[in-house]
Amino acid sequence: MDALKKTPLAGTVSPVYFLYGPESHLKEEMTDMIKSALFPSESDAAANTHILYGPELTLGELVSKASEYPMFTPKQLIIVRQFEKIKKPATKELLKQHEEKFSRYMQNPAEFTILVLDADQIEKKEQEKTPYSTLKMYRKEFPVIKSPDLFASERAKASGWEFEPDALKAFSAYIQPSSREICHEIEKIIMYVSARAGVKRITAADVLDCVGISRTYNVFELEKALAARNLRLCSGISLMIMDQEGQKEGLGNIVRYLTTFYIRLWKLSLPEVRQLPQAEIAKILGMYGKQEYFIKNYLTYTRSFSISDTEQAIIALKETDAALKGLLPYPDEKFLLLKLMQKLLG
Repeated sequence: MDALKKTPLAGTVSPVYFLYGPESHLKEEMTDMIKSALFPSESDAAANTHILYGPELTLGELVSKASEYPMFTPKQLIIVRQFEKIKKPATKELLKQHEEKFSRYMQNPAEFTILVLDADQIEKKEQEKTPYSTLKMYRKEFPVIKSPDLFASERAKASGWEFEPDALKAFSAYIQPSSREICHEIEKIIMYVSARAGVKRITAADVLDCVGISRTYNVFELEKALAARNLRLCSGISLMIMDQEGQKEGLGNIVRYLTTFYIRLWKLSLPEVRQLPQAEIAKILGMYGKQEYFIKNYLTYTRSFSISDTEQAIIALKETDAALKGLLPYPDEKFLLLKLMQKLLG
């Protein structure tokens, strides 16, 4: 994404952008940057930005609109949402004509039109078919964020702030792993801490205050209780977290956090992993930057869990996640939680 970002900021805007993938927030950010590079004011942008929707126009109609001269400024911006659902003509012969028209346009796009084609996830085999195959030189994928903590750390740095290790761990535990949620929460935290003088560091207390989580009943304490194999304390902390966050959302956060926790323990149970340098272990566990600090904690936790324990825990967490998604029946969230804790420490 960084390479693509530099182009609009430098003022050299491509005639076509094909942005695809599930991270709609990042695609919106990219589109806003293009818009800012094109138009000197918001009023100019509003007058010369046209938003169209794939299901409502064919490729031929899109080319016709892109070929029309703008009315008020030298350039116009056309954004097509749901491009993956572009309308098909009535016959195969017409479809072929529209595709050929679209292909010719892509070979020589209009200088006065900037075309942003926004699509959801597209299978690789579909990318090799028309119209996507004609967009290869213009496409940029925005896949699901695989390392939310790394993404959060980079976003904070871009704003001049740095997460302390405990803070990043807390943030990753309680925030949904989507770019929209992460960016929104980081903006909120920075607003909260911006009046503070001194080094621009975000602490765990800042995160817990902004997210609204108790400093006593949180996943850090749950992690310690699990390592101590204290079923009663684990259940009590988990129920308090659920009361604070809402039953279903709270349990969902617990399941997500503990899945990462047990997968890391499972990886560390392999002798060949434990013998590696700490930096290499961090990469394998998906821990970046100052998160390496917590590797010693995980190495300590491995003494409390056998490989069998971690494998059974991962299975139990997958079953709980399936239930929360409506794939398995359950009476209520508290029952589901207590059943999970019994399986984790049974």
